[in-house]
Amino acid sequence: MLLTACHRVPAEVGRADTSEPDVVLEPVTPRPDAGVRTVMRSRSGGCLSAAPAVGKAPPPPLPLSGRLGLWVAQIDPVTLEPVNAVGTNPNSVFPLASTYKQAVLWALLREFDAGRLSPTERFDVTRENQSLGSYPFDGSNVKTLSLRMIANSDNTATDILHRRIGLQRVQAVADGLGLCRTRLILPTRDWWVAQAGLSSTFNSTARWASATGKSRERLAASIDADARKYRADDIQHRLDVYLDTRHDPADDLRVHNLSTPYEWGTLLAHEFLRPGLSPRAVKWQREAMALGFGRAALTWGPQIHWFGGKGGNGWGILTYSGYFQTKDGRRVVYAFMQHGANQTYTMPNTRRAFAWINAGIEAVLGPVPPLPKVSIRTSSKSQLPKPKP
Repeated sequence: MLLTACHRVPAEVGRADTSEPDVVLEPVTPRPDAGVRTVMRSRSGGCLSAAPAVGKAPPPPLPLSGRLGLWVAQIDPVTLEPVNAVGTNPNSVFPLASTYKQAVLWALLREFDAGRLSPTERFDVTRENQSLGSYPFDGSNVKTLSLRMIANSDNTATDILHRRIGLQRVQAVADGLGLCRTRLILPTRDWWVAQAGLSSTFNSTARWASATGKSRERLAASIDADARKYRADDIQHRLDVYLDTRHDPADDLRVHNLSTPYEWGTLLAHEFLRPGLSPRAVKWQREAMALGFGRAALTWGPQIHWFGGKGGNGWGILTYSGYFQTKDGRRVVYAFMQHGANQTYTMPNTRRAFAWINAGIEAVLGPVPPLPKVSIRTSSKSQLPKPKP
């Protein structure tokens, strides 16, 4: 079966809201009434603790197969802690699929702020950097690639940027937050090459799944070197054979970039509320992330002031995550994850996924308030011509 549609998410219709957001750009001090809350939940051995005890998410309104995870939380914009949250398997690890690409954008913008990368730097698509699916025109610049990465979920654009930034610098987005169960280090082509059995490095080690730090960095660089040896059509063919004949969902967890619903929700809170970026970089980030899929699928859509989101899919894998601010100032993050679904192509599950996400949001925020009624004033004088006698 062809996998060219893998990780592609439909682009939203309509113009994105790119107005300046009200974001926290500087470190903040927790409020005096924050109690035991801290800016970052207590860590054990440098790692973020497990999700706090919260209510269980409501059951999915529509059937969903496979392993499921959900985290929906209203976030305190000062402490970045959940004010109110619900979850299902919030500490279980799931493949991220293309949802991971927003971390590439965040790492890219850090490089931009550091002066190590220009938005006008241009790249060609080559045998070594082409991934699966559609790809950008030769000579596309960094800004164009970043928008394609989010709006079109373009794998080649993602891989070009991921390698340009540096594999470990993308992983550092998670490491810096103590998200020890989150892996972001491999570009898309790399995990497919490994899963198809084409990476001699991956095939010869049992250490990859548990590797961290410098060991993981060295192995990732070696897997990346293996991945550059093959044409995209060769990878697609070998991957199709693997998926059709011997796919094991456990392999997804060994190969793919990963996170838990809670850790990913924590990353989203920092990504949008305390990204540590310059105002120019924040504007770029918001412009790109507003193009991601999800706003039109949220029942709270008419009450949303600003939205940023990303989704992804793979063989039996579906993920959606996002952040939004309501018109009354509440900040919400959500992370939905499905793995091992009965459906190998999972995009048709999107409506079911958002039915559950919306149920979780309603459990946290309450019912969607009605839109204010708009009164239409009419002139007391008729605008129609008077009838002739």
